[in-house]
Amino acid sequence: MSFPLLTATAAVPAIGAIVTAAVPAGRRTAAKWVALFFSLVTLALAAVVFIRFEPGGDRYQLTESHSWIAEFGVRYELGVDGIGVALIALTALLIPFIVLAGWHDADPQETGSSRWRPTQGFFALILMVEAMVILSFEATDVFLFYILFEAMLIPMYFLIGGFGDRAHAGTDRNAAAQRSYAAVKFLLYNLVGGLIMLAAVIGLYVVAGSFSLSEIAEARASGQLEMATNTERLLFLGFFLAFAIKAPLWPLHTWLPNAMGEATAPVAVLITAVVDKVGTFAMLRFCLQLFPEASAWATPVIVVLALVSIVYGALLAVGQRDIKRLIAYASISHFGFIVLGIFAMTSQGQSGATLYMVNHGISTAALMLVAGFLISRRGSRLIADYGGVQKVAPVLAGTFLIGGLATLSLPGLAPFVSEFLVLVGTFARYPVAGIVATSGIVLAALYTLVLYQRTMTGPVKAEVAPMRDLNRRELAVITPLIALLLVLGVYPKPLTDVVNPAVEHTLSDVQKTDPRPDVEAAK
Repeated sequence: MSFPLLTATAAVPAIGAIVTAAVPAGRRTAAKWVALFFSLVTLALAAVVFIRFEPGGDRYQLTESHSWIAEFGVRYELGVDGIGVALIALTALLIPFIVLAGWHDADPQETGSSRWRPTQGFFALILMVEAMVILSFEATDVFLFYILFEAMLIPMYFLIGGFGDRAHAGTDRNAAAQRSYAAVKFLLYNLVGGLIMLAAVIGLYVVAGSFSLSEIAEARASGQLEMATNTERLLFLGFFLAFAIKAPLWPLHTWLPNAMGEATAPVAVLITAVVDKVGTFAMLRFCLQLFPEASAWATPVIVVLALVSIVYGALLAVGQRDIKRLIAYASISHFGFIVLGIFAMTSQGQSGATLYMVNHGISTAALMLVAGFLISRRGSRLIADYGGVQKVAPVLAGTFLIGGLATLSLPGLAPFVSEFLVLVGTFARYPVAGIVATSGIVLAALYTLVLYQRTMTGPVKAEVAPMRDLNRRELAVITPLIALLLVLGVYPKPLTDVVNPAVEHTLSDVQKTDPRPDVEAAK
């Protein structure tokens, strides 16, 4: 029996969560090092998965399959394609930086709290989320995926509601209530989507007689399974609605600014750079593969929703006065690009969308974590409370600028490649949509540069004058992320080689080919 590499990659952070939670109350530093150790071991296993994956091989590799609930045909079935491998690598890569960035975020502020272990709980919850997200990228059984899709809401709820932004707490007496509101809103939105998805999962089993993604796909390809048009469309909508909430796609996005604004910066990164990617990933793996006709049927409406997300999110980002909420609305705009690339139904669009998931994760992590370091120094999230930071903390300002430039997809940085591919793929099939989406680039430049100008340039405000620059721990967090943005910006080939074959399989599922250029029109 071969070594269960995929199971191990998800089991290590789960075990790490248990061990971290069990660290004695007075050993907070030990708990942090335990969490960091297990996150690094997970990263090493994810690297092995990435190396062992053969882009030209079978669609799903490193597969595992065991009977779980035999009476209902539920199996513990795992396998990864190129898209899953890329997102597992992203998740495992970001968690050590999230742990390091949040090193002091859960330390008790008051004395006499030795019987409560917030530090242990904080890092244990982060590792538990990592385990569930990685396993969701590996699951090829629909019911198993659903369980993970819903279960990850529980630790995220406690991370948002129980460990809020201390900068906000210092300026607002209602901070605890606002954190609770944000956590409950996050939970309710996603639970409603999950319940609708559960009905669709049950309906899929009634129609197909199986939860296995590979079995259902084979039955459809061989003609043994035929869904009535209305049935397929209803099932598609049940799945897509849950994924659109998680993504988040307009108009189901309103939970994200609250959650990211009230959470600590590392938890905000966990939300938008890691957890939300499960939604867009699932659109590729489940919506397009299981319901190809319904996906094509819904494409025009979804393209419009994606365009609204791009423009609406960017416009709201321009008008924000809160740094973290600005980044949240910028992420809504970026997720619009990802969904647009997926449903452009072209190889360039879907390759770009997958790369966008990875590159958005890295760029948002860089920007949000630097913003968190900035906010922790000043004690405020309001843009108006800053000014002249580059004169007193030049390294902090410089890394903030690079993160911002990556957010606006500057050529030479990783997100540019993704955004360019999404736009090329969209123009090939929907030129009008491509033109509208391009406006998002202009707005991104506006909100990013205005943010930098108002916080980093100009005269030094009295409250900013004593601000210290990044320390060694913070540099250890930011430097690798910036290096990745530069490397993947000029050499994305290691990712595209892995992703492109999976994209070809997805396009084959929906029976789409790339449109041929209209040579006569070009003349």
